[in-house]
Amino acid sequence: MRMLNEQDQNDVEVSWEDQQSINAFSRLNSTYSDVEEDLRVKREEKEALDDLAMELELADEDDEVLYKIADSFVSIPHAAAMERLERDQAEADEQIDALKAKLDEYDEGMKQLKVKLYAKFGENINLERD
Repeated sequence: MRMLNEQDQNDVEVSWEDQQSINAFSRLNSTYSDVEEDLRVKREEKEALDDLAMELELADEDDEVLYKIADSFVSIPHAAAMERLERDQAEADEQIDALKAKLDEYDEGMKQLKVKLYAKFGENINLERD
């Protein structure tokens, strides 16, 4: 950080409305980061389900399969495991799409606030993501 010299300082008054916009941007940015992390985790789960699907295709159809449900493993027939896996994959895809939609929504909100705040404060404010 550096101190602005008198030439660089702009006496821009921050109104209550401006502060509310800055706070809204901060909340959106924080939530965006949280949703990004949720999306990363959900993509890893989806990848694990896809790997499991490939493994189950190679497994003997007469054997029972240990399938993880919550924190427990349950022994179920191969066909039932495949059905459950397909359902879990579809659910993961839906959750990934929902998280992507949230990110787009938050990104759009941040863009609108950036335009408004940069128009008023110019270089006196930094709203770029890390």
